[in-house]
Amino acid sequence: MTTLSPENSLSARQSASFILVKRKPPIDKTEWDSFFDENGHLAKSRDFICVNILERGLHPFVRTEAWKFLTGYFSWQSSQDERLTVDSMRRKNYKALCQMYEKIQPLLENLHRNFIETRNNIARDIQKLYDKDPLGNVLIDKKRLEKILLLSYVCNTQAEYQQGFHEMVMLFQLMVEHDHETFWLFQFFLQKTEHSCVINIGVSKNLDMLSTLITFLDPMFAEHGRGAGTQLSSLIMGGAVQSLFPWFCFCFQRAFKSFDDVWRLWEVLLTGKPCRNFQVLVAYSMLQMVREQVLQESMGGDDILLACNKLIDLDADELISAACVVYAELIQKDVPQTLKDFFL
Repeated sequence: MTTLSPENSLSARQSASFILVKRKPPIDKTEWDSFFDENGHLAKSRDFICVNILERGLHPFVRTEAWKFLTGYFSWQSSQDERLTVDSMRRKNYKALCQMYEKIQPLLENLHRNFIETRNNIARDIQKLYDKDPLGNVLIDKKRLEKILLLSYVCNTQAEYQQGFHEMVMLFQLMVEHDHETFWLFQFFLQKTEHSCVINIGVSKNLDMLSTLITFLDPMFAEHGRGAGTQLSSLIMGGAVQSLFPWFCFCFQRAFKSFDDVWRLWEVLLTGKPCRNFQVLVAYSMLQMVREQVLQESMGGDDILLACNKLIDLDADELISAACVVYAELIQKDVPQTLKDFFL
C-alpha cells in the first residue's frame, strides 16, 4: 500500500475541491488570447491553462482553438506561424488520404468483406441521426460525415468503427468548419482517450479498474454483488456492468442533456486533470447515483443494467464535481498499488 506525499495530497485536495464552489465564468476569447504572446507562443504554462479548463470550462467561441491544443492537433510550444503551417499540412494530408481512399475503394469492395459490412453500418447509423435543430435548421452534412467515418475506418487499424462513433464525429463536425479539422480532431481524440475508446485494450482495463475501485472505496456495494452471487469482477467482464462499455467507448456522450455538457466533460478528460484516467472516477460517480436504489431493492444484474441505462440528461459540472470528490477521497487513503499506478 502507498500514499501520496503531503505536498501532492494538498495539491490533489485543492484540485478536487475547487469545483465544489460556484464555478467561475468559462474562459472567453479575450482571456484565451491573453494566454499567448505577440508571436502566438504560450505566455502561461500548459498546466495553468488545463487547471483553469477543469475549474471553469471553455466558452464556445474558444473551444475550437483550445481543443486543437488539448488533442495534439497543435503543439503547445508552437507559434502562430507554425500553427498555420501545421494546419495547411493537415489539410493536404487529409486531401491525400481522400485521394488514396478513392483509388483503393473498388479493391476494398471486392476483397474486404468487413469493409462492405462497416460501410453499411455507418450508413444506417448516420441515417438515424437527427440533423436539424428545433427551428429546423440543418446542423450537419450527413454525406460529409459518412465520408469522414469511412476514411477513419480505413486509416485507423487500432480503433475499428463502433456504433456511436457517428455521434462522436457529429460533435466534432459541429465544433469546426472544415472536414480536415473534423477528421484529424477525431483521430487525435481517439489517441488521447485510447484507454476509453479501444475496446480490446482500454475498455476492459477501465472496467477492471472500476471493479477494483468499487471494492476499495465501497465494500458494502461490492459485498452486495457477492451476496447476489455475482462478484463485481464477473459482472464487469460478463454481466450487468458490461452495459457500462458504452460509457468508456463513447466517453459518456449519451448520458448528458446537451452537446455542451459532452464537450465540457471531454475537454476535462483531455486535460489529464485532476488525475490520469479520470473517466473511471466519472463512471464510479455515476454508479453511486444508483447505489441506494440497488441496495434498497436488492437488485441483481439485469436490474442494475436497467438502472444504469436510465442515467441520462446529466449535468456535466455536477458529475465532474462528484468525480473530483471521489479523487479527494482516494488520495487520502492507503491506495493499492494497482490503483496508484492507474490514477496517481
